[in-house]
Amino acid sequence: MTVHLLVSPNAGRGNAKKVHTTLLEILAAEGADLVDITGASAEASAEAAAEAVRSGAERLVVAGGDGLVHLGLQATAGTETILGIVPVGTGNDFVRGLDGFPTEIGAAARGALGNARSLDAIKVESAAGNHWIASVATGGFSADVNERANRLRFPTGPSRYTVATVAEIPTLTSRAVTLTVDGEAHDFNAGLFAVANTGWFGGGMHICPDADPDDGLLDVTIVADVGRIELLRFFRLVFSGKHLAHPKVHSLRGRTIEIALRTESDLDLWGDGEPVGPTPATMTAVPGALRLAY
Repeated sequence: MTVHLLVSPNAGRGNAKKVHTTLLEILAAEGADLVDITGASAEASAEAAAEAVRSGAERLVVAGGDGLVHLGLQATAGTETILGIVPVGTGNDFVRGLDGFPTEIGAAARGALGNARSLDAIKVESAAGNHWIASVATGGFSADVNERANRLRFPTGPSRYTVATVAEIPTLTSRAVTLTVDGEAHDFNAGLFAVANTGWFGGGMHICPDADPDDGLLDVTIVADVGRIELLRFFRLVFSGKHLAHPKVHSLRGRTIEIALRTESDLDLWGDGEPVGPTPATMTAVPGALRLAY
């Protein structure tokens, strides 16, 4: 088969060249006809991936973290192109939510050449246009943490999300939002919200433990009317999923989620750890939008 390969410049937590060479060797040994489209920048890689899919690429394999999965999804969602993932990023939250996903490089690379499974993806419609999200869309405090974590050079690995969380606590701001779930409106004074296709975000936080990328629905978690100290305690629970029992945590589920502010303040959406666009926005679970091999 012909495989288009895209490797993050930060793959393997700084060992990008070694990861790149290893993948080329593994995929070639499996008989893949390789087309390496790795670009010098995220923009160049995104354009290369989009062009490959437009030209009828059979399979796109991405090696990196959630950001590169997000990039690959923009090109492949809703198409016949199969996406394969080799998770060598910081958080790897998307694949964490997939039962049986191999985490060792060789096993993941070989799995990426296997049969495709049809999974849901989140389609986002906003003033910024249409966008796709594989794992979790989020806004509020959690988005602020994502933005800070992306700027940190140290520490590396999932612990940088913990450092970013502590650093952002003093800036906590609740926002008056309306979440409309399949036509039913719910008002919250939200510190953060998450709309999930899979259960994990932020480097291992189990924000929506019941999210299933094969049920055609989105799970929503809202943390409302919470103070700074309470939020700090909340984040100690979220890694295990025990936060859902907290009295200021609310859960919803539906196929289509609309998010809008009831004031004139700003609220941007992030998805898969990447900026997506402004609110108001509509998020919809699209069954079978992602063809994933693993």
